[in-house]
This record gives sequence, structure tokens and C-alpha cells, in this order.
Amino acid sequence: MQEDEKVLHFKKAVGETIRELRKQLPGRTINKFACEYDIDSGNLSKIERGIYSVQLITAWKIVEGLGIKFSDFAKRLEDKLGDDFVLMDE
Repeated sequence: MQEDEKVLHFKKAVGETIRELRKQLPGRTINKFACEYDIDSGNLSKIERGIYSVQLITAWKIVEGLGIKFSDFAKRLEDKLGDDFVLMDE
């Protein structure tokens, strides 16, 4: 996998994980969630679709809004990506 493909795969996995967790919350549309946690809804939509790379501070805000620890989010992301995923080749 080329580096650009790896980054795209990573961004999509981040977005899918966020979307899956958000949809588990009753009544939390993307607009409502974004408004409640002071996140631009357009940007959140692009993050969930894997178009935007999420900044760490924004990711932390989103994860807090989802009601889980960041470490739990990271674990879910690692599980989604698989044990052999790396962004940089040695």
C-alpha cells in the first residue's frame, strides 16, 4: 500500500469509527451533534466520510461528545485498521 493510500485508509477508518459511535446515540444527527459540541457540521461530515484529516483537538472534542475515553476510541480505531497497519514503512 502506498503512503497516500495508507493515509486515505486511515482517514476513512477514523471517520467510520466516529460515525458508528455517533449513530449509537439516540437522536444524534450530525447537525445536532456538531451544534452541541461546537464543531462545524460540514467539517464533521467530511471527517466522517474520510475526506478531512481530523486535528487531535477536534478528535478529542468529538470523542468526549461521544461519551468515551480517547484511549477507547484509539483501541476501536486500531481494531478497525488491523494489527498490521502502519502509516510509515520502515
